[in-house]
Amino acid sequence: MLSEDSPRPPLPSPITGADAAEPMSDDLLTPDEAAALVHASSSRAPTGLRNRALVAVMYRSGLRPGEALALLPGDVDLAAGTVAVPARKGGRPRTAGLDLTTRGLIAAWQARRTERGIDDDRPLFCTLAGEPIKAAYVRELLPRLARRAGIRKRVHPLALRYANAAELAEEGMPASMIDRHLGVAPVGAGRRYRRPVSEDDVVAAVAGRPWRL
Repeated sequence: MLSEDSPRPPLPSPITGADAAEPMSDDLLTPDEAAALVHASSSRAPTGLRNRALVAVMYRSGLRPGEALALLPGDVDLAAGTVAVPARKGGRPRTAGLDLTTRGLIAAWQARRTERGIDDDRPLFCTLAGEPIKAAYVRELLPRLARRAGIRKRVHPLALRYANAAELAEEGMPASMIDRHLGVAPVGAGRRYRRPVSEDDVVAAVAGRPWRL
């Protein structure tokens, strides 16, 4: 049972590497549905502001839930439009882009954090007491937001990441750039035919994507 944020009245997978272990659902979230998940949280309540920013980061920057929950305030550079993503399971840290709208959602939550006196050494997405949020909270939060938004599809923890990857593919971003953006390694023979991709180019492309709620 969730304790916070009280209630208010078929594409092929572009994801390779480790994330391919969980298959893509036929019910891939559309851009409107992903935006509706953001809107489903309150724009006034502190937990709503936090959850809006959390969902936006997972969707627009393609972060896994565990990566988003591990962020510290210092990992986000709103002026540069970047987020430093911590290493996961022995992998390498990476930098992801933050579009302008997502930066605004993060800024709104950071302002509320400051009002509540939450220290910068606490996780960026924390409880109102500054404590870490568990992954189970996200697993329960997303289906609840989906019900509130009238989305009948299954919304699991990686659904937003998959939607992000699918949209980038639809927009024409090369698979090598999507892999670099998501922090996954190409598998099979495809590794031999990929040109090196600049992380700066990928970050700039993601940060520059327009998104209006």
